[in-house]
Amino acid sequence: MSIALSGRVGTGNIAGTATAIGMGGPGAVFWMWAIAFIGAATAYVESTLAQIYKEEKETEYRGGPAFYIEKGMGQKWFAIIFAIAALIAMLILMPGVQSNAIAGAVENAFGIETWITGLIIVVLLGAIIIGGVKSIANAAQVIVPFMALAYIIMAIIIIVMNISEVPTVFALIFSSAFGAQEVFGGIIGSAIAWGVKRGIYSNEAGQGTGAHPAAAAEVSHPAKQGIVQAASVYIDTLLICSATAFMILFTGMYNVQDEKAAEGTDPYIHIGEFNQNGLSGEEQMTFAKSIKEGAAYTQYAVESSLPGFGAPFVAIALFFFAFTTIMAYYYIAETNVAYLFKGKTEKIFIWLAKLAILVAAFYGTVRTSDLAWAMGDVGLGLMVWVNVIAILIIMKPAIVALKDYEKQKKEGKDPVFDPRKLGIKGADFWIDYNEKRKNK
Repeated sequence: MSIALSGRVGTGNIAGTATAIGMGGPGAVFWMWAIAFIGAATAYVESTLAQIYKEEKETEYRGGPAFYIEKGMGQKWFAIIFAIAALIAMLILMPGVQSNAIAGAVENAFGIETWITGLIIVVLLGAIIIGGVKSIANAAQVIVPFMALAYIIMAIIIIVMNISEVPTVFALIFSSAFGAQEVFGGIIGSAIAWGVKRGIYSNEAGQGTGAHPAAAAEVSHPAKQGIVQAASVYIDTLLICSATAFMILFTGMYNVQDEKAAEGTDPYIHIGEFNQNGLSGEEQMTFAKSIKEGAAYTQYAVESSLPGFGAPFVAIALFFFAFTTIMAYYYIAETNVAYLFKGKTEKIFIWLAKLAILVAAFYGTVRTSDLAWAMGDVGLGLMVWVNVIAILIIMKPAIVALKDYEKQKKEGKDPVFDPRKLGIKGADFWIDYNEKRKNK
C-alpha cells in the first residue's frame, strides 16, 4: 500500500485540487469524487492485468500496459505505441508538473528561488537514479504515508475549528456541481471538466502508471494487488484531495475564474473572503487576485488557521509527495525501456532516460505553472487513450481473476492463482511460479 500511495499521491492532491476549485469552482470537488469511483474499478483492472501478464527479469518483476497489451491482446504494435507514449510522458511531459509545484511552494514558504530548488531536486534525484543511493528512495517511500497521515490530521484540525460550517461547505460543493448555486451556475461545464481532469491526474487511474509498480509486487494471486491499488485510489482522492478541498473552502482562500470570459473583461466570478485576524477575527478581507491558483491556495488556507506553520508544512509535504512521484515516473520509464530494448541498447537508453528526466525536472522549476500543467495534461492523455482502449478489450481475465479470488476466500483459503484452471492464456510467469512452489 505504501508503494502504491507514493506513486499516486503527488502534486495533484495539493496543487491539482486547488486548481480544480480555482477554475471549476467548489463543484469540481464533487466530480473529483465521482471519477474516483470509476477510477478505482479501472485501477483494479489494469493492476490485476499487470500481475497476470508480468515477467521475471534478473530477480525483478516487470509488467505494465505494454506487457499485457502484447500478451492479452496479441498486438505487439499497439504495445509499442503505449511504451513510446509512456516514455514521452514520463521523461519529458509530466516530471515538470511535480517539480514546478515543489519550486513554487518552497518559494512561497521560504523565499528560495525556483532554480535553486530545481538544482536540489536534480541532485537528490540523480543520487537515486544514477548513484544508486537506495536509502534516499526507501526513506521517501516510508515518509510519504506518514506525511499523508499528518496532512489528513491537519485537515481534521481545521475542520474541527470550522465544524459549524461543514453542512454549508457540503451544500456548496453539491449545489455548485449541478449548477444550482447561482454564482457558479454558469461554469458547470468547467466544474465537470476540471474535476475529471484533476481527479484523473491525482489518482492516476486509467493512465497505466499504477500498473507498473503493481506488477512488481509479489503476491499469491493477481486480484490481491488489484484490490490494493483500487483502495489506494479511494485514499488518494476521497481522503487526501478532500482534505485539501475542505481546508481551502473553509478558510475562503480561493478565487474562481470563468475561463470562457470575454477577453478584456474580469474573468473572476468569485473572490474569496477571510478574516484578517484568523478564524475568530471580525475584519473581512478579500483574497488577492494576484495569487495563482494551485499550491499557494492550500498554503494560505492552512496558514490562516495555523499561522507560521501552514505554508512551510504544505511545502514540505508537497516536496515528499511530488518527489516520490518523479521517482515513480523514472521507474515506469525504465520498465518501458526494458520492454522496448534489450542488451547494450537497453543500457544506452536507460542512461538517456536518466538524463532526460533530470533535465525535465529542472526545466519544470523555471517555467510557468500553466505551461507545466498543459504539458502534463498532454502526457496524461497520451497514455490514457491507449491504455483505456486496451483494458476495455482485455478486461475479462481481470474479472475472472476477481471471481476466482472471491470464491477461494469464501472457502477459507489463501487464494492462489492458476491461469490454466481459469483458461487464461499468456500468463507464463504464473505457470512457472506455481511449478517452483510445488517443487519446494
